[in-house]
Order: sequence, then C-alpha cells, then structure tokens
Amino acid sequence: MVLVLTRKDVESVLTMKDTLVAVEGAFRELAEGTANLPLRPTIQLKKHNGLITFMPAYLGGMDSLGVKVVSVFPDNPTKYNCSTILGTVLLNNPKTGGLQAIMDGAWITAMRTGAVSGVAAKYLAREDAATVGIFGAGVQAKTQLLAMNEVRKLKEIKVYDVILENLRKFTEEMTKLLGVKVVPQKNSGDVVKGSDIVITATTSKVPVFDGQLLKEGTHVSGIGSHHGPGIKELDDVTIKRAKLVVDQREAALKEAGDIIDPIAKGVITPDHIYAELGELVIGKKKGRTSNNEITVFKSVGLAVQDMSTAAKVYELAQKKSIGKTIEV
Repeated sequence: MVLVLTRKDVESVLTMKDTLVAVEGAFRELAEGTANLPLRPTIQLKKHNGLITFMPAYLGGMDSLGVKVVSVFPDNPTKYNCSTILGTVLLNNPKTGGLQAIMDGAWITAMRTGAVSGVAAKYLAREDAATVGIFGAGVQAKTQLLAMNEVRKLKEIKVYDVILENLRKFTEEMTKLLGVKVVPQKNSGDVVKGSDIVITATTSKVPVFDGQLLKEGTHVSGIGSHHGPGIKELDDVTIKRAKLVVDQREAALKEAGDIIDPIAKGVITPDHIYAELGELVIGKKKGRTSNNEITVFKSVGLAVQDMSTAAKVYELAQKKSIGKTIEV
C-alpha cells in the first residue's frame, strides 16, 4: 500500500522548525559522505517558457530514498492560474525499493528552500541581524521569512515585487503571520539599504539590485533564478565582494548563473567559493568570522533537502494518521 499526501496534508503536519532540523541534517550527511546525490537531469521547454527536473537522492543516516519531479513555469500564474513551481515527491522503501508514499512536492520545495536559507543564515548572518530585505512576494518568499524568523529575532521586513497586488497581499499576510513590521518598497535600492539580510526569491533572469548598495556585514541569500549561464539574480559586484558559500560546488558551477558568469568573465575564479554549506554545519570551516564581512549563500536546490523533509513528513503523517492509502 502507498500513502498519498495532498498539499493540505503536508501543510498540516510540517512546521518550519522540523524542516530546519531535517535540512541541516541533510547537509551534515552530505558533508560526511553518507548521502548519495546524483546530479539532476533537467529538460528545458523553451516553447512553453519552462523546465522540468528530476531529483533523486538517498540519505544513509536517515535511511531516506526517493525522487522529486519539479517544474518551473514562470507564466503559470498569469496564463493558467496555477503556481510557478509544481512538484511531486516519490518516497521509496530503502529496504525493498518499493514505492512508499506519493506526496505534494510544491510545499515541500517551498519549505525546504526556506529552511536551507535559514540554516545558512544561522552560520553566516550576524547574530544581531534584525532587518530583512526580500525580493519577491510569492510562496518562496513566505517560507524564506518563516525560516529567518526562526533563526534570528526579526524587527523589520522590507519587500519588493513588480506585481503590486501580490505585494499588497503578501505584506498583509506576513505582518499577521509573523507579528513583525512588513513594509512594501517602491524600488529595489530601498530593499537593500539598511538591511542586515537580503533575500532574492524571484524568477528574474537579470540582477535585481546593485551590489554596491550592500553595507558591510550584510548576509545575502540567493535562492531564485539559476539553471545556467546568463540567468542570475545577483550581480558580479555582489559575488566578488562576498565570502561565497554554496549548497554544493559541483551543482553551483553547473547551474548557478550568478557564479558561472563572473567566472567566465574573469571577475572571480572557482576558488572564490569559500565553502559548501555542509562544511559549515560539521565545523570543517567557519561561517561568519567578523561583523564586517559580506556573505552570500547561493542555492540551486538539492534533492537531499527534499528527501530529508519528505521523510519527516512521512513520519509525522503516520503518527497522526493523515493521508490516504491506495494500492498501485
């Protein structure tokens, strides 16, 4: 029998605290060599302005095995009235290989993406970081703030989005949800100025702010656009000024335009990547070492994040008898 979990089921059991623990554990396994993480194949669909990717992983410590199928179609909200990111997670029994669960992957993707930024901020943001500037007012932005509010005591959030109605709704929702002052911004520069943490959660193919505006001590989390050269949210100035940490070197050098482009232009070399996040988690390398450093965490998203989170969802759903079992 296979357990089927809808998005509502996943949302009902999964908290950001649980996701943070799961994702940090996944990066610990990746750094310690107990994770099996093949590079994901991606199919670009230029005809429909989208892509679909297949993300398998196995975590030996958690004994979690599976694959996520996820698509990114930026035109979905306006053309088809559905989310930009859609996904499904298949969780397999690691002992038999048999299918164990089918669950909505969109909320897992959003939560684990928020969580990875939270884990990175735990090691890279200043301890007194209290003001966040965020680009984007979608689901990804929501979970980014949920995670940041868990790892730092936030006092103010500044948000910018090109769709004004999304900006209005997001500002109202997050103010109520977090109990933190959320202020909409009219231009990108105001998001960056005075912010201790800057987050880019967009589908933009070009940089969304000028890196010269970053004050000393700022932490930047880039979790939106990637998937190849010429597509980037962060400009070369931001990357060059920063201590640069990635989720995985191999994946970042293949998929993160924010890093690929400045390397190709000779602005930086591959050695500019200071560490992988897992190296910070296990203490192999230190995170922030001074209050003056500008730090950047660039994430392209890894299947270990999904499988660790999916395993937690499956565990919680079984305990609470949530979901529907079917025979396939």
